[in-house]
Amino acid sequence: MTAQEFRDIFYNGLWKQNPGIAQLLGLCPLLAISSSVVNALSLGLATTLVMALSGSAVAAIREFISNEARIPVYVLLIAVLVTIVQLLINAYAYPLYVVLGVFLPLITTNCIILARAESFASKNGVLASAFDGIAMGLGLTAVLVVLGGIREIFGHGTLLSGIDLAFGEAAKPLVITVIPDYHGFLLAVLPPGAFITLGLLIAMRNWLSLRAERKAHGADATVIPVEGGYSTTH
Repeated sequence: MTAQEFRDIFYNGLWKQNPGIAQLLGLCPLLAISSSVVNALSLGLATTLVMALSGSAVAAIREFISNEARIPVYVLLIAVLVTIVQLLINAYAYPLYVVLGVFLPLITTNCIILARAESFASKNGVLASAFDGIAMGLGLTAVLVVLGGIREIFGHGTLLSGIDLAFGEAAKPLVITVIPDYHGFLLAVLPPGAFITLGLLIAMRNWLSLRAERKAHGADATVIPVEGGYSTTH
C-alpha cells in the first residue's frame, strides 16, 4: 500500500468515519464507561488492541473461510482476543479490571469490531487491516477520552481521577484538580449527561465538516449531507 492509502485509512478512522461521532457505533460502552478519562482511555486502548489484532487475523485467514461460516468465525476469533486482553488486565491492573467490569467482555459484541472485520479486513491485506483497526480504535478512544474529560471536569472538577487503578498508588499525585473545592454536578456523570455531551460533540464534528466543505468549494456552495459525507452544489 502507498503512503497516501495509509493516510486515508487514518483520516477515515479518526475523523471521516469515526465510530463514535460519525458512524455512531458502540454507543453502549461509549456512554456507560466515559465518566472519567482513565476509564475511557483504558477501555478505548483495550478496544483498539482487539480491533488491530482481529483485523489482521481476519485478513490472514479470509481465504480459508467459507462465506457461510465467516460471521461465526469472526465472532469466535474476536472472543478469543478479548479474553486474552481481559486476562492481562485482570493480572496486571486488577482494580481497573473491577471498574471496567462487564464492559471488557462486551468488547466481543461491539459492533464496530465485527463491522470492520466484515467490511474491511475480509477484503484487504493484513497490514492494511491492522492499520484500519488501529485507526478506528484510536478514533473511538479519542471520543471516549474527550467525553470522559468533559464529564469528569463538570462532574467532579478533576482530571485523571482513578489513575492509581492502572498504575498503582504512586500515580495518585498525577490527578489534576481543575476546580478546587468543587461539589460536583451530578447530571454530568449520569447517563443523560453522557447523551447531552455526545450530542454536542457530534454537532461540533458536523459543523466543522460543513465548514471545511464550504471552504474547499467556495462560500456560495450548498453542502448537502449524504451517506458517507457531503454533496456540494453551486
